[in-house]
Amino acid sequence: MYNFSLHQRISRICTQEKLSLSGDDLQFYTRLCSNATAIDSLYQSLYSNHLMADALFEKLLLTLIHNHQNRSAALRKRDLDKASKGAWFLSNEIAGMSLYVDRFCGTLKQLPEKLSYLESLGVNFLHLMPVFESPEGESDGGYAVSNFRKVDERFGTLEHLRIVQQKMLDKNMYLMLDIVLNHTSHHHEWAVKAKKGDPIYQEYFYMYDDRTIPDQFDATMPEIFPETAPGSFTWCKEANKWVMTVFHQYQWDLNYTNPAVLIDMLDTILFYANLGIDILRIDAPAFIWKQLGTTCQNLPQAHDILRLIRQCVQVSAPGMALLGEAIVAPKEIMKYFGTDLYTARECDVAYNATQMALQWDALATGDTRVMLAAQQDLLQKPYGCTWISYTRCHDDIGLGFEDSSIAAAGFNAYEHRKFLKDYYSGVHPGSPASGALFSVNPKTQDARISGSLASLCGLEKALESKNTSLIDIAVKKILLMQAQSFFVGGIPMLFYGDEAAYTNDYSYLNDPGKSYDNRWMHRPLINWEKNQKTTEVGTIEHRIFSGTQKLLKLRKQLPVTADHKNIHWITPHNIHVSGFIRSLGDEHLYCLFNYSNKAAYLTWYAFKEQGFGIKNLYDHWNEKRHLVGADYEYLIVEPYSFCLLETVV
Repeated sequence: MYNFSLHQRISRICTQEKLSLSGDDLQFYTRLCSNATAIDSLYQSLYSNHLMADALFEKLLLTLIHNHQNRSAALRKRDLDKASKGAWFLSNEIAGMSLYVDRFCGTLKQLPEKLSYLESLGVNFLHLMPVFESPEGESDGGYAVSNFRKVDERFGTLEHLRIVQQKMLDKNMYLMLDIVLNHTSHHHEWAVKAKKGDPIYQEYFYMYDDRTIPDQFDATMPEIFPETAPGSFTWCKEANKWVMTVFHQYQWDLNYTNPAVLIDMLDTILFYANLGIDILRIDAPAFIWKQLGTTCQNLPQAHDILRLIRQCVQVSAPGMALLGEAIVAPKEIMKYFGTDLYTARECDVAYNATQMALQWDALATGDTRVMLAAQQDLLQKPYGCTWISYTRCHDDIGLGFEDSSIAAAGFNAYEHRKFLKDYYSGVHPGSPASGALFSVNPKTQDARISGSLASLCGLEKALESKNTSLIDIAVKKILLMQAQSFFVGGIPMLFYGDEAAYTNDYSYLNDPGKSYDNRWMHRPLINWEKNQKTTEVGTIEHRIFSGTQKLLKLRKQLPVTADHKNIHWITPHNIHVSGFIRSLGDEHLYCLFNYSNKAAYLTWYAFKEQGFGIKNLYDHWNEKRHLVGADYEYLIVEPYSFCLLETVV
């Protein structure tokens, strides 16, 4: 509905800030007017009862204008280029890698030298793990930020980051950085001022004189790190108050019931946009709104904040997409794409953590029924949004699929999860995996799993035993896991080191700042002599690198693999085989993945029952034709192997 007074206010402020009604300014003004009603409505739903709501709304509008004015001509042109492609991040031509700069190459200054290595692999999208200032020993891997606008000197300077972005832009590569919305380091200037008793900045956090309210929160809030950081509050002796610290004691939760916090963080978001960030990864958005009597996770107001941010970004930096790092159950993750009027208008991208965990489930059990049972929820993703599809990342593996999916496959949920934890921690007899349990809850025995892709697939033990047969099986498992991840839909995201078969790195045990967190075992320190072996035919590094390279190349050659919400899962005629069909017009790609240690003999009925007429097929991965007919009724998929089949004349 048109709001005359709102648009009159916008016109006044734009005139005051000397915006011209031509060129880029006119386009900005048009976007602002188009999104103004939504921005105002969302803001009022959150803050209408706040004493400073009106004055701070004016500050919000000024924040949008000033960041538009600070956006470079090159970035404005890139915005237009992306707009011409529609939802540019749905493309099959984007493939990513997530990495720690210091552990990958040392510093940001050295990173441009490694771009050719990434290009040779087929990677054109980089997620740089946190590079902004965080205290040594209390950094949480960079997620305890003490200065959102200063690159940590361990990595270089802001100018070095700008150079990386420009080099990537020259190569038509994309860049993703993190913003930690939920909390800051207790060394951040806001927290320092709060410690000194500044009432303005004490309102930026949740601070209490006694345990009355903290105890009420703790009664319903689950512990995130029960082993290392029990409870959700920490005593601050400087301020003589209790402070909410949901994650670690050195990470202070920001108070988004205060609109000043939102606007200051929005300004930081747009600062990142003006650095040339293509996708902004919003860390832990599920936690950003707190309310007594709830778990303080996934609350409706958290979604309103994300929607408000999204509309504001659309106005000032329309080329930047938002990723919500919400590692939650499938039904909950769908809400982060937006619902009702805001369907596909909240986060553009989310992690498909459920599919990742389901693939690890299938690899351990050799059974794909749990995977299939969970797909109905995952298929609810709206058109115009996409996944980050991955097998490993910097974080642990949480078994985040529903108990109902396990039960639908005929398993007992408790026993099934226990088996998976035992299997990947190497406790289960005969398990080839070398992993470890992370964040074990002593009350419930809930736990997640740490370990590198290679080690969890059995390569570490196979190399120790020098058994070539086991090495071959491990290599096949690694490529099987990557293949399904790359072709199931979304932006493939490798984790650095996985392309070169890095096994667990146990050196973290010798570092007091890391030894308490076994996730560092799968965050390797890159040895470039080892990575050089990716070019040496016959080495394990080359086998994994060249296989990954081939998969990414195939994906880029097949438009059907772009995320057009175009996946049809196949009924499991063989419970060991996961299968789906990707379709685009008359083009169909039949994808089959055998999670068994035995060959699978498949008929074509599974395809035919989906209504797809089968002709002769070409397997892009195995580079062979398959004839279909009375004399060719069976397709054989070897153990831990896969087929990527396309109709040919």
